[in-house]
Amino acid sequence: MQYLLLIYGGREDNAPAADEAAIKEMMREYDAFTAMINESGEMQGGNALQDTDTATTVRVRGDETLVTDGPFAETKEVLGGYYLVDCKDLDRAIEVASRIPDVRNGSIEIRPILDLSDRR
Repeated sequence: MQYLLLIYGGREDNAPAADEAAIKEMMREYDAFTAMINESGEMQGGNALQDTDTATTVRVRGDETLVTDGPFAETKEVLGGYYLVDCKDLDRAIEVASRIPDVRNGSIEIRPILDLSDRR
């Protein structure tokens, strides 16, 4: 089953500045994690996201399309990236998510992918 592992971390405006060594170490951890799920065959895709100030939110209300800069979120955590994985079950998805480096500072939301192929 496919799962989307959504990586949430502290808001950019509240996050302490990380030193260059800490950033490099985190990137090494992400490289190792990504290699692990690639080797297991579970990796389906994934990306890091740019900061929230680059986001655009679109809503349609009636006949009107409303476009606003940035996300509309009053939260302490923001979505920073994701992995799309194919795991045998939720227990394995939890195990994989628990190894994402940012899990120590934020949270990982696991969302099963809804298969719409039988609804067409």
